[in-house]
Amino acid sequence: MAGQAPKLERIPIRSSEDIVLVRQAVRSRAVESGFSLVDQTKIVTAASELARNTLIYGGGGFAQVENLEKNGRPALRLVFEDHGPGIPDIEKALQDGYTTGSGLGLGLGGAKRLSNEFEIQSKPGEGTRVSITRWKA
Repeated sequence: MAGQAPKLERIPIRSSEDIVLVRQAVRSRAVESGFSLVDQTKIVTAASELARNTLIYGGGGFAQVENLEKNGRPALRLVFEDHGPGIPDIEKALQDGYTTGSGLGLGLGGAKRLSNEFEIQSKPGEGTRVSITRWKA
């Protein structure tokens, strides 16, 4: 086990440089877990979108990267959490094209499509927590 990344890693998201750190950590974990290049790209893209949302819309927060395994099959679970204004209408926020900012409105819905498991919890005035899991194919 020497040299392996810790099972759980928490990365603060306070600046655009932190989004890069999240992407690097997720890619490294995906490579270590034996993900194909396609699956690496999917999980890193989802992580990038969610980290960006955490910074821009949530005012910053953290990302948690966790290695999982079930019946010998590895996975990565990513959790993004902020204490920003929250999302008043989650269903609307998941629709492609919907944005409250200047983006394309593909972040949440895109991250959901790029993941095998997706969960979002948000309360206006309290913040948002998004959890995604990608299993090795």
